[in-house]
Amino acid sequence: MNYIKLGNSDLNVSRICMGCMGFGEAGRGQHTWTIDEQDSRKIIKRGLELGINFFDTALAYQGGTSEQYLGRALRDYAPREEVVVATKFLPRTQEEIAAGVSGQQHIEKMIDKSLTNLGMDYVDLYIYHMWDYHTPLFEIMEGLNNVVKSGKARYIGISNCFAWQLAKANALAERESFARFVSVQGHYNLIFREEEREMIPYCKEENIALTPYSALAGGRLSKHPGETSKRLVEDSYAKMKYSDMEKYDHVIIERVAKLASEKNVSMTEISLAWLLTKTTSPVVGATKLHHVEGAVKSVDVSLTKEEIEYLEESYVPHSLVGVMAENRV
Repeated sequence: MNYIKLGNSDLNVSRICMGCMGFGEAGRGQHTWTIDEQDSRKIIKRGLELGINFFDTALAYQGGTSEQYLGRALRDYAPREEVVVATKFLPRTQEEIAAGVSGQQHIEKMIDKSLTNLGMDYVDLYIYHMWDYHTPLFEIMEGLNNVVKSGKARYIGISNCFAWQLAKANALAERESFARFVSVQGHYNLIFREEEREMIPYCKEENIALTPYSALAGGRLSKHPGETSKRLVEDSYAKMKYSDMEKYDHVIIERVAKLASEKNVSMTEISLAWLLTKTTSPVVGATKLHHVEGAVKSVDVSLTKEEIEYLEESYVPHSLVGVMAENRV
């Protein structure tokens, strides 16, 4: 495993971040294909054995059970100071807004709930899960700064935003001497490259870490034509994100398969090796041991300039999907 600084922080993270959205009690949230605590623990332990030290979860994942599973496993398998734990919070609910709960109060409540779930005194990275048009940005940034000042989080990150939103937030933070975002977690992979328009150049200029989600497009970039999985069958949200562009994406997926065969590696290794040339630490989900093993192997796969161009040249622009499609007033 290789390691890298997370943007402008002093966090030293593995080049692969283990995404924990697939862990948790099925039916407690959006997904039916998640795995139970016993299987989650095996994957977390294997990841640690292979050198992964960076773990990403969220309060919203399976009603908090993802955080609970992760926290209990890390307590048993790793010293706290040797792992980097990230979690996320959602915007205020309509009920909170109606009750007059401020952005600062909401963030305090959310971090305390996450820390209880994780069984930890602090997280290393606290992530603003999606842009909130109904709460003043000052309240969000002050609330996050309070979390850092109190020692409940070492750094802050953001997810599902536009480059202008990240720039606006960090400019406010700099003006007010608040903590600034050191990382951004957006939707980015070989078949969805819209982050290359503005976000990636901006982050490169500002040394903000890129930790993209959907690194394998919900499994599409790891499966040969005709192969399937429980997630591919049951993940209706991912189907919604990728179905409209399937005929274009299929060309790229076939190229991944061809290159994997030529190099005698897996499609997972090719897809992630490409992403590793662009980003800091992609968030890679795993629901089977071979998923995490394949992800770790990708760190040692090198792609030539010609191979990268071969993978990229068939891409066509995509419309925004998922959370980013809803990022509007």
